[in-house]
Amino acid sequence: MSVALLWVVSPCDVSNGTSFMESVREGNRFFDSSRHRNLVSNERINRGGGKQTNNGRKFSVRSAILATPSGERTMTSEQMVYDVVLRQAALVKRQLRSTNEFEVKPDIPIPGNLGLLSEAYARCGEVCAEYAKTFNLGTMLMTPERRRAIWAIYVWCRRTDELVDGPNASYITPAALDRWENRLEDVFNGRPFDMLDGASSDTVSNFPVDIQPFRGMIEGMRMDLRRSRYKNFDELYLYWYYVAGTVGLMSVAIMGIAPESKATTESVYNAALALGIANQLTNILRDVGEDARRGRVYLPQDELAQAGLSYEDIFAGRVTDKWRIFMKYQIHRARKFFDEAEKGVIELSSASRFPAWASLVLYRKILDEIEANDYNNFTKRAYVSKSKKLIALPIAYAKSLVPPTKTVSLQR
Repeated sequence: MSVALLWVVSPCDVSNGTSFMESVREGNRFFDSSRHRNLVSNERINRGGGKQTNNGRKFSVRSAILATPSGERTMTSEQMVYDVVLRQAALVKRQLRSTNEFEVKPDIPIPGNLGLLSEAYARCGEVCAEYAKTFNLGTMLMTPERRRAIWAIYVWCRRTDELVDGPNASYITPAALDRWENRLEDVFNGRPFDMLDGASSDTVSNFPVDIQPFRGMIEGMRMDLRRSRYKNFDELYLYWYYVAGTVGLMSVAIMGIAPESKATTESVYNAALALGIANQLTNILRDVGEDARRGRVYLPQDELAQAGLSYEDIFAGRVTDKWRIFMKYQIHRARKFFDEAEKGVIELSSASRFPAWASLVLYRKILDEIEANDYNNFTKRAYVSKSKKLIALPIAYAKSLVPPTKTVSLQR
């Protein structure tokens, strides 16, 4: 499954199947807003009582602990991911307290030639321009330092994704991914293996980026080697985080939060995570037929069953009323993630908002194209035409000019 390569609040209240069935009742009316809970909660997740904020508002608490049949308690995927969000946000806060600007470290030596760092970044830019034209256009508005760094992150993510989705994917084993993770450790320790690693190593040394999201993406590749079916949303959410939400966590520290923003660091990272999840879910809905031909189904098995569908329906490519109802719900879910992501995109530094808005606006339009195809994502690939992109990009640019909200939230 291709990674949604660009960025991304911990979705704490996504349907577990029960509300899905509620929405199908009463004359196939798909969505009843009076019964449907918010997809993404703005509440802080913790294990204790309510959290008192600086403005006196108390956040209610939602438990993220599940009990197994044996009585053992375990965390949901959302809580596991939120812990990573908190870790990355804390890293950024420490950096912000220590300096107003990112400390510039000595150049990372690149094997074979100590002077190849600028060439390494240039090569990353070429790769980004070749494979992500719209996103690359958006990076042109960023500062040179941030632009080079986001190129390096993009290239590392693409190389990682191609381990299991590229031309040599059939030769990739768990041991190969273990070696790639060891190589990642070297990148973070200033020991790059090649030129492109050198750009990544320099980037992570100059920006407050934690290694955990990078490890998470590699874990997502391991999941692709191990399995091609997912029982429920919780399992899929963890997979989506690994292969796409991680990109958001990598990117925010580089894109930067606007100095005038009053949002909490955690909320911006949560929104970045939401955009990654939304993009990946959109990828999955667009590529149902393509994935099925490879024997893969990235849809929750319990929700398919509750909608009266089976894997056989997917492999046969049957576009029925049941499938349309199921797809309407999944598209609604993706749009709720996009809605949550908007709350964080607006808080990014002014020079970094355009590429994030472009990603959000264009990916959201893929959902419109699926609907236009009458939900036939088995034999018709939903894509946004060049003319529609030309119309959408000025809208994204206009949105990027809107300054951060003035509402005071928790202090960073």
